[in-house]
This record gives sequence, C-alpha cells and structure tokens, in this order.
Amino acid sequence: MDPNTNRGPEEYGEQDAPATPPPAPSGSGAAAGGLARTVQLVSGPYLLTVNPVDGSEIEPCPPGEQPAVPGKHGPEERAELARAAAPPAVPVSAGRQGALLERAEETERLVRLLSRGRSVRVTGPSGSGRTRLLDAVATACDGLAPDGVVRLSGYHRTPTDVMYELFAAVHRAPLHRPDRGELLRLLGEIGAIVVLDDLEFGGAALDELLGATPECAFLLAATPDVAAPSPGSHLEEVFLGGIGRGACRDLLEGVVGRPLTDEEAAWAADLWFESEGLPLRFVQAGALLRQRLRGDQDVDAYGERSEDASGDGRDVPLPTVAEAASPAPLIAARLSEAARETLRFAVALGGELPHQAHLPALAQDTHADAALGELLDCGLITPAGAHYRLAATVGDQLAAAGYDDGAGERALTAAQHYAWWAGHPSVTPERAAAEADAILAAMNVLTGSRESGHPSAAVLLARTAAPAFAAALHWSAWERSLRHGAEAARIAGEVAEEAYFHHELGVLALCTGNLDRARAELEASIGLRGVLSDRRGAVAGRRALALVADRSGTFTPPAGTATPAGEEIPDARTEESASPPGGVPAALASAPAVDATAPTVVTPGLARTGGAAGGRTGGRAGGRKALVLGTRRNLVAAGAGALLVAVLGTVVTLGAVSGSDGGPGDKVKTEQTAGTGQDGDGLPADQPGTDSSRTGQGSRPGTHTGPGSTAPGTPGTSGRPGTGTAAPSTAATDPTTGRPTDGSSSPTDPTTRPTTPTTRPTDTGTGTGKPTDKPTDKPTDKPTDKPTDKPTDKPTDKPTSQDPTGTTGNPAPSSAHGSGSAGTTGGGTTGGGAADGTDNG
Repeated sequence: MDPNTNRGPEEYGEQDAPATPPPAPSGSGAAAGGLARTVQLVSGPYLLTVNPVDGSEIEPCPPGEQPAVPGKHGPEERAELARAAAPPAVPVSAGRQGALLERAEETERLVRLLSRGRSVRVTGPSGSGRTRLLDAVATACDGLAPDGVVRLSGYHRTPTDVMYELFAAVHRAPLHRPDRGELLRLLGEIGAIVVLDDLEFGGAALDELLGATPECAFLLAATPDVAAPSPGSHLEEVFLGGIGRGACRDLLEGVVGRPLTDEEAAWAADLWFESEGLPLRFVQAGALLRQRLRGDQDVDAYGERSEDASGDGRDVPLPTVAEAASPAPLIAARLSEAARETLRFAVALGGELPHQAHLPALAQDTHADAALGELLDCGLITPAGAHYRLAATVGDQLAAAGYDDGAGERALTAAQHYAWWAGHPSVTPERAAAEADAILAAMNVLTGSRESGHPSAAVLLARTAAPAFAAALHWSAWERSLRHGAEAARIAGEVAEEAYFHHELGVLALCTGNLDRARAELEASIGLRGVLSDRRGAVAGRRALALVADRSGTFTPPAGTATPAGEEIPDARTEESASPPGGVPAALASAPAVDATAPTVVTPGLARTGGAAGGRTGGRAGGRKALVLGTRRNLVAAGAGALLVAVLGTVVTLGAVSGSDGGPGDKVKTEQTAGTGQDGDGLPADQPGTDSSRTGQGSRPGTHTGPGSTAPGTPGTSGRPGTGTAAPSTAATDPTTGRPTDGSSSPTDPTTRPTTPTTRPTDTGTGTGKPTDKPTDKPTDKPTDKPTDKPTDKPTDKPTSQDPTGTTGNPAPSSAHGSGSAGTTGGGTTGGGAADGTDNG
C-alpha cells in the first residue's frame, strides 16, 4: 500500500484502537503484528536481511535465492503506479483547475521534440508554472513510447536514485535491487518518455543519467540556480518565463471567481510589473481578494481583529504592492486555526508538509486533514514528488512573521509521532518511505538542536525509520537517516545506538560497492561493540568485515610478508606463538627455497644433539627454512623431530654395523664406549678426531675407513668421545692393500661393502678374544700423532675447492651404511647429512 492516497486515519495508527495488521509482506521474517519485522532482499550478489533489532546481516546470495529476470509492467500497472506516485488529491477552487494560460506554444514544441526522441530541459524560476506545463505535456505524450510516460521527481534525488526509481517504475522486481552492471543493462532496454520535475543536478551527473538510458527521451524541469548541462549532452533548452499582463488578469479573475473592478485591475497591473508575470504570485493575490470579500478582512496579518473594520469588504483598502510581494502572512492570518498550525509544523520541518492523515494527530484537531486543501488553494504550498512542501519564499515570509516560534518543540512532537507510527506493525515500509522527507527533516532539526532530549528523540526516530527505508529500497533516505542517527547518538552519548548506525552504514557501503567506506564503518562498529561487550553485535560486524575482505582481496598476511597498513593481526591461540606484527624481514622472506625432499638438517647453534649437522652451508639453509616456515612453535617441533630422527638413525646404524659383521671383533667393549661432550648436551660436532683410525692414507671427511667404522659422532672403540672422524676398525688391516690381515674378505673400499655379509666368513663360534684385542691395540697407539693434524686443517676446506658438490674423491658408501638413517647421524664436516657422502657446504 502507498500512503499517497486519501486514507482514513486508522491506516496510520491514529485511531484509538490499532487496526488489525495486514499480512506480513513477502520476504518478511516476522509474523504479522510482530514488533521486529525482518525483511530479506537481494542486492546485487548479496542477500541482505534487514534486522531492526541487531542490525542487518549480509551474505553472498545462495544460488537458489537469486531472483528471476525482471519483467516489465503492463499499461494498467503503470497507470496504477503513476496514481500512487502522485501527491494526494485535495479539493481546490474552480479557478485553480482552469486551462494553462499562454503555454500552448511551449506545449506543442515540447511534444514535438519528445516525439522525435529528443531530450529537453525546461528552465524557469519558482512559481513560473513548470509543474503545470509538465503535466500537460505528459498527458499529450501518452502512447508515444513503448514503455509509456514515466513521472519521476528529482527533489532531493541523486542520479543513482533517479535510475533506480526508473527501473522500479518500469520493471516488476519486488525486493530486488540489481547491482550497477545489471541496472545499466536493464535501463538500456527501457524505451519511455521520462518526465523529471524538480531536477537538482546537472553537468556530469546529468550526463551519467542520460548515458545510462539511451532509448529514453527526457523532459526535465529545473530552476536557473541548478547546474547547466554539459555541452556534449545535446539537450534542447527551453526557458520558461512569466505570462503576459492580460493572462495574469484572466488568472486573477479565475481565482477570485468574478470580474475585477477598475481599482483591482489597476492593482493587478502594478502587481504584474513587480512579479514579472509569475503565475503563482497571482494565485496568492487572488487568495487575498477572496478573503477581502468574505467578510473576514477584519483580521490583520497576526490574526488580530480590527475594531474599525466595516462589514463590506469592498470598503477595505487593497494591499499595497509591498504587502502583495510578501502575501503569506496576510493570507495565513485569515486561515483556520488548523491551517495555521499546519503551517507552523511546516516551518518547523524546514518547509516539508506531513501527509494529511498525520495532521489531526500533530495539530490536535480532528478536522486538520482539510487544511491541506485550504493551503493549496491559497498558493502557499506546491507539490514535490509524492507530497507537498511550502512554496518558494513562503517559509521565509512566515518565519519573519513569527511562525517559527516553538519550532523545536513542534519538531520534537513530529519526531515522536513518526517514531511511533513507523514502528507500528500495520505500517508497511513503502508507506514509511513516502514520508521520508518529513521524517528526515525532523531528524535534521533535532540533531542540530542542543536542547535536552532532542538528540535522543532523533536517535529513536532514526532507529525506527531506517530499517523501513532499507526494506522499501529507498536507500538514499536510508543513508541520510543513518548519518543523522549516528551524529545524534554521538551527541546523546548512546554508544550502543552509535555502534548500530555504524554497522548499518558499513553494510550499506558494502552493498553499493564502496569497500573502503564499508571497512571503516564496520571497524568503528566492532570497536564500539567491543567496549560494550556486545558479543552478538560484534560477531555480526566481523562477518560483514570478512565479506569486505573477501571482496577486496585483502587477507591476513602469511609469515614472511609485511602486514598491510590498517590490517588487523589475528590474535594468536593460547597454544602457539604469534608471528611478529611486521612480518619476517624481507631478506629472510626472499631466501631461496629449501628442497623438501632433502634430509632434515639441524645446525649446532639450534640443537646440540650430537646428530646430523650437514655442514656450515647446510646449517644456514636449514636455519633460513626454519625462520621462513613458521613461528617458535614450528622451530621447537622441527628440532624435536630432527632429534628423534638422529636418535633413531644412530640406533639403526649401530644395529646395522653390528648385525652385518656378526663377529665379536666388530663390537665395542663396555669400557670403551664413547662419553658425552663437554657441555653435557651430547656429542660435539665439527671437531677433528684424536683416534688413530686415520692411517697414512690421509682419510678425508665423509669416508669410512673400514668395515667396522661407525658414523661420526657415534661411540667408537678408542674409549674417547666420537669427534666427527671415523672410528678405528676392530680388525687389523694392511696399510698398502687396505685388506684385513686375518684373511677376511672385508675390503676398505666402501663400494664392495654390500657383498660383505654374504662373502665374509663368520666367526661367531671361535676366537672371541683374539680378533678384538690384537687389532685394537695395534692401530690405536702407533699412528696417533701423525694422522691427527693432517685431516684437521687440510681436508676441511679441500672438498669445497676441488669439487662443487663437496665429494671427497672416495666412492659413496653402500645403502647398508650410507642410508638416510646413517646420513642423518653424521656430524661435523664429514658430510654425513647427505646419503651419497657429499659435503653440503
């Protein structure tokens, strides 16, 4: 239902007992009669749930909720919409319904241009009769365009508002607001004659409107103070001035309802010269003449009765030209009390007139609804879209006469009335949106007032009316009411309401595609609700903010990247450490990637476990990887995993060595096991050995010198801690051939190692003591000093210069002893960290 028809007061909640609420509209989440009415509508790619209690919720529209392609209205539906969009019909005198004087030529020209598809802008001062001319042209153009004639109002409208209103006037799309792209596509298919009165924009904004509707012909009406069209708009310009002296006299006689006397004709001639022939001025002059003849001429401009007034109105002198130039106070003084009170409310609301159904409640007069016709007949009000407002300069004239006294209290009364009415279950969002201008005017007055209670009343009105504006798809009024409410809540100190308005502004900005504004408003709302410990509201705000981040492509930065300005760092969980706010330095973030298939490397600086240090360069690469990949928790986990792998590798290596040789000569005595390092944390790495296992061959790091040799860093047979060099073999070998002197076939060359378990004879049954004592003492004491100094300094750097891969020149050990487990337990500079015996440095 639309409020712009003559309805009874009961439909506006002004009866003693509220009327039975109608069924809830389509998409409403609340039952009929419920206080909280939620409405679901589709806005572009979003599904918007307007919730008056906790704030609107927005989410991506599910596939099943997408509306169908909008269809167009038929002729009957367009006629019904046109009647609903017109201002309420009120009875006026017969003179006001007369023919349009001296406008036939302009009417024919405009119809001719529009029929050719040309757009025209009519420019004329207030009171020149632009609205009457547009009505006549619209009636003459009926049936020329496929989609008919569409009447729109530019009063307090932006180009976007006009485009969406044009879409709604032609297409059948309830609870659907298309996005910008779809809107332009649908507007391009409209072929109509668009009559737009009270235009308030020009230049590039007007070019945007004209460019979006290439198949429409526009008839625009504006005042001279509105910006002119751009030179490339190709608009026809028609200037509308005043009418002639004879036409003004005819108009005055029609309003009065009788021929003018000579004195009155002379007075009309002076008025025509002063007013430049504006028709509105002669309508107001006719009201003065009528009141002069009705016998109520004994009332002055302030409503006081003159004692020496005669009963014949003809004996009363005519108003002077100066009084006729500002006739509003004189006319208002001779009106009824209800009409004068209506004018006081209009002055208090900035010139906006409430609907006639609200006047009895505001003026406290049951017959106040008839005051609207009385004011229109006198020329004090004029149509503005679907309602009425004070005519040009009338508000200033009445304010100068004292009609603005008590304006703040009347604005407060209107705000309280509208807050109750807009929240009534029987009032639909469309009816509330039709009163948007009067409601917003009351908010504006109370927000700027510093009197006690006024800002709080503005907050209540905005809190009640804003959801109705949103559900009615009148989003410019929605935004204005939210901004008024946020300012009033800030002044009144109502933090919870201020958070609500910021949340709604963020949702509105997200729907219109302004992501930066949406982020700022939602962050402000979340901050205020955090202060209030409003968990439910904060969750709704975070959901909308997450959708903003998703649409704008701003995610939480990963480790190793700088945090963008203005982005939040998510709170770290209790069981893990948070990354630095600035991220990992760029030098580390740009470190080369580490092969995920390479063995785990733990440097001595990170964990002294006695296992798997893969050279200096390998340690640095592992350190970079640890820094880039995560937090301290990840470092601890990586170190623990490396330690576990090292321990398991050591156990497997010892088992493989002892199991492959089988003889007691390959076993370590109890008193010869290796000790711990000096710091007690394990076996030290990167230290040359002091064992005599290095023969005159000059064994280099990364090689095994015998079948019984163990990986560096593991217990040896010398009774000393393993220091990163190969342990001495438990079997005596020939220095020249490298073969055991006891006749076994175990070679020194590691490449023949896999055949050892199958070709070498086992000696588990006999000679348990001989092979162990004799070979052990012989190589341990003799070459102690000579090989010690040689591999300490020289072989450490030599593999890097000789071979980029770090190989020492010796063949790689077999898989039995050079497996990943054994390679993990290698320490120092022997390159035990790689399975092929190479140096990672």
